[in-house]
Amino acid sequence: MIGKILLIGISVIIGLSSCEKSNTQDEQFFAIALKNGKIANEGFRRCMAFTMDWLEQRDPVTGLIPQNLYDPEPVWNPHNAAADNFPFMVMTTCILDRPAYDTLMIPVLQREMHFTSRIHTLPDEYSLARHDFLRKEMDLNYILYGTSEYIKDGLLPLMEYCGKTPWFDRIMEMLKDLAVFRDSIGQIRGEFFGNSVRTEVHGELLQTLARVYWITGDESYLDWAISIGDHYLGGRNILLNAERLRLRDHGCEIIGGLSELYVVLHFIAPGKKEFYRSDLYELLDRILAIGRNEDGMFYNEVNMKTGEILDSSIVDNWGYIYNAYYTIYLLDQKESYRREVLNALGSLYGHYRMFNWENHGADGFADAIESGINLYNRERVRSLEDWIDSEIRVMWSLQDSAFQERGIPYRNRGIIEGWHGDGNFARTSLMYCLMKTQALTITPWREDVVFGAHYENGNLYIALRSGEDWEGTLHFGQQRHKTLLNLPLDYPRINQFPEWYYLEADKEYRVSGLHARSSTIDSGQELSEGLNIRLKKGSTRFIKITSEEHVK
Repeated sequence: MIGKILLIGISVIIGLSSCEKSNTQDEQFFAIALKNGKIANEGFRRCMAFTMDWLEQRDPVTGLIPQNLYDPEPVWNPHNAAADNFPFMVMTTCILDRPAYDTLMIPVLQREMHFTSRIHTLPDEYSLARHDFLRKEMDLNYILYGTSEYIKDGLLPLMEYCGKTPWFDRIMEMLKDLAVFRDSIGQIRGEFFGNSVRTEVHGELLQTLARVYWITGDESYLDWAISIGDHYLGGRNILLNAERLRLRDHGCEIIGGLSELYVVLHFIAPGKKEFYRSDLYELLDRILAIGRNEDGMFYNEVNMKTGEILDSSIVDNWGYIYNAYYTIYLLDQKESYRREVLNALGSLYGHYRMFNWENHGADGFADAIESGINLYNRERVRSLEDWIDSEIRVMWSLQDSAFQERGIPYRNRGIIEGWHGDGNFARTSLMYCLMKTQALTITPWREDVVFGAHYENGNLYIALRSGEDWEGTLHFGQQRHKTLLNLPLDYPRINQFPEWYYLEADKEYRVSGLHARSSTIDSGQELSEGLNIRLKKGSTRFIKITSEEHVK
């Protein structure tokens, strides 16, 4: 089969010509694909540089990275270093450098488990200066909060994209040990983390339990999720009377969590879903009524009981909240919620370019841009695409300015701001790059190999260019919500990696090139094994994929 695919690759590239020779539609779309490839190449290179520079900061004894580079005492912790930063180094290598993934990343996971596990598999903060736990006495609140953050913020995105890896196993073992403390989680307090810690942990658990339920089919996870849902909905609706509801990062997790539980109940227990419906609608409607400005952007914090705006700053994670509204629209065909989402999306380009997200930090831009990418995947609003393109340049410029303004000496010029939020820069950059390649990847990846794609009218236009001779495989995206997560619906999820172009195994596809006189017809199953491609130094190749219903 590989030999056949190699022949396909050769037949595609024979007789191709430059996009500059005529003005046909195909040439225009191939030109867009090549432009997208150049943009994606820059983003991929930035993510690899970030990863390599941060890996040089590993503690020589444990192999762990510190949460921040400027702390007097370097500390590894589950809620920052493990949740926000290291997983997106793993993600970068999973997409771009599998040898590094196998040889550098997996050993770090093994060392992490050895050094930081405090209660069975549950990790605690660890001093990289003293090589001992940061606190002599265990604080259960820290351990439960940190584990919840680690699973949801760091490991769920890895599960979403990479599937059942050792990091999925890490989720399952920690989730099993967390279950022992179900009652303690219900009473968790967190003065150090702010007033939203309990709702945050509950929201994170709901998201985790919902997705793990679909993967495993284990009803104990659903039962646990329902026990949390019953605390908030079904006649209680305690959030509706909250004197402080934080809509920004951390506090917003409960909104997404309740919507994910609602999805499960829609398919598994519709009676229970109906039991929650009116309370969930009332909660979401109240947030729309008092929690937004005239552009549809959410405030940091509100008093749900009185309607008072407690913090009028605008949240960077606005899309994390709108995910819940769009999910309800998908399930219940509630068009008013879709309209609210579209109104917000339409306001971004005109009012929120170079906006002061989180004091103009890269982490704030990352959450805001991810918000846009995830919803653009569902609603192709042109001005939203322009806004995403504009804001990614701003975020990327912050990586450059860190060296220009602070004189950071790291050789790969990849570390962004020197703290755990840098991982979110890579997370969103990878999402954006995959949008520009329509989820295509290559092996082996090299800095000088540019590849991008553009989808138009049922056709996938692919462009590849190499600075030096290169031979490798072009891989197509997949419906990961089906193939990896077993979800019945691809609803928008916090930190998910959206699906773009994918092949369907039982469909046929025509593979051709620009002005090529020959083409091949192959099944999605065959093409899913990849296209072997050879590129000569300085050459450009164009490939067009057309599904059977669009073949004329």
